[in-house]
Amino acid sequence: MSFTRNLVRLSGVLSLAAQAHGAYTIQDSFDASNFFENFEFFSGPDPTAGFVQYVDAATANSTGLAGYANDGIYLGVDYQTENPAAGRASVRLTTTKSYTHGLIIADIAHQPAPVCGAWPAFWTFGPSWPHSGEIDIIEGVNLQSSTSITLHTASGCSFSQDSFSSEDCGSPGDGTKGCGASTGDAQNYGAGFNEIGGGVYALQWTSDAIKVFFFPRSGTIPEDIEAGNPDPSNWGAPTASFSGGGCDIDANFMNHNIVFDTTFCGVWAGKVWGDDPVCSAKASTCEEYVGSNPTDFQDAYWLINSVKVFGENGTKRGVARRFNA
Repeated sequence: MSFTRNLVRLSGVLSLAAQAHGAYTIQDSFDASNFFENFEFFSGPDPTAGFVQYVDAATANSTGLAGYANDGIYLGVDYQTENPAAGRASVRLTTTKSYTHGLIIADIAHQPAPVCGAWPAFWTFGPSWPHSGEIDIIEGVNLQSSTSITLHTASGCSFSQDSFSSEDCGSPGDGTKGCGASTGDAQNYGAGFNEIGGGVYALQWTSDAIKVFFFPRSGTIPEDIEAGNPDPSNWGAPTASFSGGGCDIDANFMNHNIVFDTTFCGVWAGKVWGDDPVCSAKASTCEEYVGSNPTDFQDAYWLINSVKVFGENGTKRGVARRFNA
């Protein structure tokens, strides 16, 4: 698929007047008119030890790794360079604002297609990780066919009802394992997601529960979302729900930035490389495969129509702060 990519200026501050809609108030709306003004490019070493070189805004612009396509936001990876010494070039973008509670609704047309070595994610996290939590909404590695929805915290947070019963979400003491739900829905991730033209993900975050909903584009997106008046009480059962048990959500989840990224190998995709008979048959290591097969990553891109953040009526707006890894 061919795209015309045109990255506009990457500075500025969004000013959006809040509008009341039922139980929620629109705080911020990010789309092709303003996305790169409200997300920062992270260009430091990958915290997950991936075989990746995250590039800055200027490099992403000049190399076509980020821009606008089909009225959406394109976030891709390098699929031309063979055996890049510093890792395959990619982008990681983070909102300049942080949020606590509310609804985050993302309309996504395309996710990175499953490919050996890739590790894409759409997620949120707070400062002093893992003490202010992490919520992984879309995440998977290698040839995974459905999303893994996972929470990471410091020790002392677990859930006992809804989607599953969890171990401590801070396990094994540093938050690296987390607690999560495997969804088993081939339409909510990767190839299956892309075949149906994508869909809408919604994160509902309150003091009582953290819930993730997925709506395929094929006629199942709630009318209240389409109308800009989201009401989760009308949406039915979530894809994953975390509540009950021994976790104080407000003490473990706060001030989250929203992130899109695609990394390679590292502490998950690389760690489980030998467990995947298809991928491990292609190369002895994850890094070897990612380095020597650039064209396999041509479809490892995000195409995002919009991300909208709604706050609970009566709560504070998102807080602007500079992202620090």
